[in-house]
Amino acid sequence: MKKPNTPKNAERKSAPSTAQSFAGAAAQADKGFAYSRAFFEDLVDSALQHAKKLGATDAAAHASEGCGLSVSVRKGELENVERNRDKSLGITVHLGQRRGNASTSDFSQQAIEQTAQAAFDIARFTAEDPFAALPDEADIAQSHEQRTDLELFFPWIVSSEEAAQLAIVTEAAALRVDKRITNSEGAGVSAQQSHFFSAHTHGFRGGYASSRHSVSVSPIAGKGDDMQRDAWYSSQRDATELAAPEAIGRYAAERALSRLNGRKIATTECPVLFESPLAAGLLGSFVQAISGGALYRKSTFLMNSLGKPVLPKHIDIMEDPFVKRGKGSSPFDDEGVRVQARSVVEAGRVQGYFLGSYSARKLGLKTTGNAGGSHNLILTSRLTRAGDDLDAMLQRLGTGLFVTELMGSGVNYVTGDYSRGASGFWVENGRITYPVHEITIAGNMKAMLKGIVAVGADSYNYGAKTVGSILIKRMKVAGT
Repeated sequence: MKKPNTPKNAERKSAPSTAQSFAGAAAQADKGFAYSRAFFEDLVDSALQHAKKLGATDAAAHASEGCGLSVSVRKGELENVERNRDKSLGITVHLGQRRGNASTSDFSQQAIEQTAQAAFDIARFTAEDPFAALPDEADIAQSHEQRTDLELFFPWIVSSEEAAQLAIVTEAAALRVDKRITNSEGAGVSAQQSHFFSAHTHGFRGGYASSRHSVSVSPIAGKGDDMQRDAWYSSQRDATELAAPEAIGRYAAERALSRLNGRKIATTECPVLFESPLAAGLLGSFVQAISGGALYRKSTFLMNSLGKPVLPKHIDIMEDPFVKRGKGSSPFDDEGVRVQARSVVEAGRVQGYFLGSYSARKLGLKTTGNAGGSHNLILTSRLTRAGDDLDAMLQRLGTGLFVTELMGSGVNYVTGDYSRGASGFWVENGRITYPVHEITIAGNMKAMLKGIVAVGADSYNYGAKTVGSILIKRMKVAGT
């Protein structure tokens, strides 16, 4: 039995691409927002002025708007059409070392004043916190420093009828792959966009528009007790770069089919290969463990890890906020702090944490420009060769477990203990022999990170993280 490889056009422009027929209309279409950047600037300035008039020591305000379309179909029939439009104004007031915040969806002058008053009143009755201040002025991304060439906004002006047809084509492609594809949980198309403007009294002013579009499908294979489902999707900022619907449907069906006739296996210890989308989850766990909140609360298994080896010497992790069209790209963080490309891990050693201004002050360190989370992360191995695709990684695995699905959220970040329900494939002598299900994999994150023996060249972008399949030397597998 052979596990289907990810289609080469799954996350990049293909011919025909998903949105090819809509690209011309989108290129000339209106941006689709109800409010302009200039309106948001006036709104934020008005909020800041009123906060200062009330007596605020410092203040910050953030105005935003989001809109989009989501369509779902099942078995060729339209199930749901949803249009969303949201707006918000948030105001934070500082009174010395006290802080309060409030928000509203009403943009009238009266609502602005009431919201500023509410934030002011909350601050008056909040306990003092010496770390709860605006970012230091030296850390602020000034207007001339803010990158404007990141290409984050591509409005997709698609009608509900066109989106439904696209979802139907995607699902139909899955259903016709094999007669053993017997059902479907449906297919969906989403077109989303938003923009914002923020400012605060330490000199920050900035904002931008962004978009995120996707196509997905979840086919079901088999009948009775041997029914298996799987799914696949494509997500991009620019709809013209989405994978072709036929490719998405076909690959989702192949994944579901490959899971038929699954078995349980005896409890054992063995090497474990994480498929690349799941490997991104391991990277996410590492990020959480060295993020400010976990560090100052001392609720992480990677306390005091700065400068220390926590991964093998062949592993590097880079963060780059300036990747064009990147899903984690931004010209500044959520506080308006300057961001930069940097090495997070070099030769296995932690070079920097993920800190916002508050957590940095709590730890006696400087902000890393990560208020709001990490930016585009890329995990690589110095041992990876160009030919280390999935087949090569299965050869490296030898005999062990190839994991393609995880269930539950069984990570204890204080101790590092890791336990997740899983399914995937049993591999012998580098070849998949049969699918397995109803198992649990367990270990400790410290040992798992240290036990990474190889990273595949089959890199996959999952949100703001890019990583290939990851092979861990040994884990416990609980079966029958």
